[in-house]
Amino acid sequence: TLCEGLHKPPVKRQTTTSQIAAAVNDGWMNGGNFAGSILAGTLVGYLADRWLGTWPWLLIVGILVGAYSGFMRMWVYSKRIEDELRDR
Repeated sequence: TLCEGLHKPPVKRQTTTSQIAAAVNDGWMNGGNFAGSILAGTLVGYLADRWLGTWPWLLIVGILVGAYSGFMRMWVYSKRIEDELRDR
């Protein structure tokens, strides 16, 4: 109703310090996810190469797949942030 629209409780806003801390935390988390994806792909490729004796082809494929995975994670994260900002 009209009264409910006029009497909404105030929205609690984050302080500047907590916004900065949240942004730094997100940056470290996503950077770690990106690096972890590349390292995981590299490790899997290295181990597969040692097991199958195909040095260095599976290592290269592992690095590329890991980088692709890292970029896709960053893409999904940036789209989620963009959607959140648009919905405000």
